[in-house]
Amino acid sequence: MNRGKVRGHAAGHVAALAAIALVSAGCGGGDDVDIDDPAGTGGGNGGDAPDGGGGDGGTLVAAISAQPDQFDPHKTQAYASFQVLENVYDTLVVPDAEGEFQPSLATEWTTSDDGLTWTFTLREGVTFHDGSTFDSADVVYSYNRIIDEQLANAYRFASVAGIEAPDPQTVVITLTTPTPALLDNIGGFKGMAIIPEGAGEASDLATTAVGTGPFTLEEAGANGVTLARYDDYWGDPALVDGVEFQYVSEPAAALTALRSGDIHWTDNVPPQDIESLQDDDQVELGVTPSVDYWYLAMNQARPPFDNRDFRRGVAFGIDRDEVTEAARFGAARPNQTAIPEQSLWYHEYAPFEHDPDQATDLIGPTAQANPQPMGLMVTDEFPETIQAAQVIQAQLAEVGVEVGIEQEAFATWLDRQAAGDYDAFLLGWLGNLDPFGFYHAQHVCEGTSNFQGYCNPEVDELLDQAAAETDQDARKALYDQAAELIVDDVSYLYLYNPDVVHAWAPGLEGYEVRADKAINFETVRLPE
Repeated sequence: MNRGKVRGHAAGHVAALAAIALVSAGCGGGDDVDIDDPAGTGGGNGGDAPDGGGGDGGTLVAAISAQPDQFDPHKTQAYASFQVLENVYDTLVVPDAEGEFQPSLATEWTTSDDGLTWTFTLREGVTFHDGSTFDSADVVYSYNRIIDEQLANAYRFASVAGIEAPDPQTVVITLTTPTPALLDNIGGFKGMAIIPEGAGEASDLATTAVGTGPFTLEEAGANGVTLARYDDYWGDPALVDGVEFQYVSEPAAALTALRSGDIHWTDNVPPQDIESLQDDDQVELGVTPSVDYWYLAMNQARPPFDNRDFRRGVAFGIDRDEVTEAARFGAARPNQTAIPEQSLWYHEYAPFEHDPDQATDLIGPTAQANPQPMGLMVTDEFPETIQAAQVIQAQLAEVGVEVGIEQEAFATWLDRQAAGDYDAFLLGWLGNLDPFGFYHAQHVCEGTSNFQGYCNPEVDELLDQAAAETDQDARKALYDQAAELIVDDVSYLYLYNPDVVHAWAPGLEGYEVRADKAINFETVRLPE
């Protein structure tokens, strides 16, 4: 799935970012696993912890819905990969649970009066998992690798004129224009992780990982991923010995495994069960509004999806309330502009009320007799895409569009998206906060994540102006204008903002549910 982690800002720059409260809740894709013994460890029934006793130590077993496509943090855009990499890599700065950036590999930073020079002081005594010492050359290499190879997040450096290392503990980033979202761009998620100098050429980072985080990547395969505690981690050491990620694509199977004590944690919770789980003494439940959005995109390189009126007809033909209820039950809110209403960047704009008559007029009256086929690509590793697609299929049949649901393994889904081999697809963007992350790469003409082929020069101009605007009110006004054009043109057909819903074993301590869906396990203690 398309990626992302929470955004925030350090003191003095918080005005550029959303004031989203990230709260902890609860008391105190690949192959399905055998829920009787998913880890092969003989984890018992009745709530016994798998693989290890309570207190410090032991192995935490986590069930996630999809298999990572790869482990190169600079190349992957799959959320399943970042669920693992969040625990393996570090960035210069990191958002806290309140959405403000805190020191990580950088201990402090300063900004010049004109906003064009940022100086970062690096943490001393940090080592990578291969034993090499972290210093400024690693930061320069990591960022230049993204820029020079035009990797997935190169757009985050659009305003960067240079990255220099005057000494081993200092990095200086110079900009061509003020960039309010710079901390968000370099620290908001592990796609901006720091890797050792030369690691991209010396190692196969798709299958290995060399980070500075609290866990090392020990083993990965078709059935799961194993992490081990890194004892030389620069921060507080993890409380568990390791983490075992199992792939359980079916939410009901993940919940059964949790209830039976075969796993400790999952984010693959059946939406229809959320209400009843509130009173389930076999499960601790954490729920909070997310900074995600889910959407449908049509391939504008193919007719008739290149026709704005046709896309608008599809938008009028979809009832978002029904789609949201089918996909997430009560754990989401329909939204036509991506940014959730709890954000200060939210813009209330909803031009596409469900209107089958207007949809039919725009799609074309002849489509009733000769329906327009539209393949809709979904993945069983995110079941809500299938549930949403089934409702959309029925709705669009009424307005002359014959939807064929194309269910793919997520790796195949990603390959087809990248190749433009689709009519339309359903998926989500996970964990945005600053509006730059919501709109830029997805909708500028040459955006690295603009797989739908949208291009509107007016949108490009507005987004570029907004990215450099330091006055919050003026910046929001620019993003609001851009958002309306994006919605009107149906670059993305936005559907809803879901809740984050995680569940874990009673007695597991130290886990925090976050709106960005960042999965951090170093502070977790297993049940007694």
